[in-house]
Amino acid sequence: MLFGYNLSPILAQSVLGMVNGAFYALLSLGLAIIFGLLNIINFAHGALYMLGAVVSYLLLHFLGIGYWPALVLAPLIVGAFGVLLERTMINRLYKLDHLYGLLLTFGVALILEGIVRNSIGSSGVTYSVPEALRGATRLGFMIMPTYRLWVVVASFVICITTWLILEKTPIGATLRAATENAALVQSFGVNVPRLITLTYGAGVGLAGLAGVMAAPVYSVNPNMGSDVIIVVFAVVVIGGMGSILGSILTGFGLGLLEGLTKSIYPEASGVVVFVLMIVVLLTRPAGLFGKAA
Repeated sequence: MLFGYNLSPILAQSVLGMVNGAFYALLSLGLAIIFGLLNIINFAHGALYMLGAVVSYLLLHFLGIGYWPALVLAPLIVGAFGVLLERTMINRLYKLDHLYGLLLTFGVALILEGIVRNSIGSSGVTYSVPEALRGATRLGFMIMPTYRLWVVVASFVICITTWLILEKTPIGATLRAATENAALVQSFGVNVPRLITLTYGAGVGLAGLAGVMAAPVYSVNPNMGSDVIIVVFAVVVIGGMGSILGSILTGFGLGLLEGLTKSIYPEASGVVVFVLMIVVLLTRPAGLFGKAA
């Protein structure tokens, strides 16, 4: 209670908003890696997120492979598809204007959505919550479904671990150096093209992982990527294009803001992210954590 007003509903709605924030953070992290390190605007990211959910569904219903193995297998499969995509198409665009990469990946997204729509239909299919994560957990001010709590915690751990690898390890240092001066890094015996390909695969693999985690929360359907990708791009812009930590913090923060807005003024919850993006672009064009060109 604060000044006689019960804050529990507001806190509860804000925490539930963190579930969306967890997916925003995971997806924007992959986008930030691909743009920040490879300079490609990957508009197919939403479709690859959807593909992760579809792969987990196919693994379960055709091979009997459940949720926990799918958390490893589906991102690897989506990442392998990303590697194939990079080697056959995207690597031809690195020296061209960003518009070419955006158009190519947008076309790939439309193709993937069309294939999935013809395979499982437009209404989608359900994916059950794993038995170990069913039920609810009492948080004091609310009772939260255990699976959604798992999504928030797991996403945060994955995001921070990825950031630490990129910022604090020799692998991350080598990758950042390769994007700045590929010829110099190659002279030290590093296979830069392979490194770039694996980076793209890792970025889309994160999208696939988000798709697996989203499958029990939302229905697996061909539109699930297109429904979220515009918000995720807004998250990346607000955090700063190419800023890894900015994408993570902004993703979780905007999920929290959406939840808070739903509890106070629900009609504005769908546009609050874009209003904030406009304000940030007007006051800080490089984003909250980005660096000016």
